[in-house]
Amino acid sequence: MFPGYATAVQLHPGAGDFAALMELYENNYLRLRRLCPDLGGIEDGQVSVVEGASDLHLAILERTPYTTLLRLTYEFGSGGRISRQPDLRIRMFHDARQAEVVGRYCRRRGEGEVRLDAAAGIPGLACRWRHNRFLFKWLGFCLAQGHRFGSSEATTVATGALDSLS
Repeated sequence: MFPGYATAVQLHPGAGDFAALMELYENNYLRLRRLCPDLGGIEDGQVSVVEGASDLHLAILERTPYTTLLRLTYEFGSGGRISRQPDLRIRMFHDARQAEVVGRYCRRRGEGEVRLDAAAGIPGLACRWRHNRFLFKWLGFCLAQGHRFGSSEATTVATGALDSLS
């Protein structure tokens, strides 16, 4: 199972369970710190390269005394075009030791138009739960593959290269 969880029920709390969402934020923070043990040492961004896995791209978008906003993505290229999937912006709250996916929109299944979660009739808590649960699973996958930033396998990205990431 997942470390820190005794049963599968704990991974699927009822919609609207604020306490479970806060616990998920804490677990995402811990996983991000395992992925980036020396986050303060990463100036602009890095690419983690693991044999047999897609390169994982990290960009530091903003730093404040208590938070870091970062972008985590894979890049796929074809015909000179770059596609980023998944493409998440994550705010880390260092004082609270929490990490939250930010800047995402929710939509109803089958709708082509993306709307804010409240306008689409999806409670904000359920939307946040869905995006942050995805982050939790994806970080576990990346860690299991051996991805790490700040290690000898990670390549530092120059500031100019990050302009295309913003």
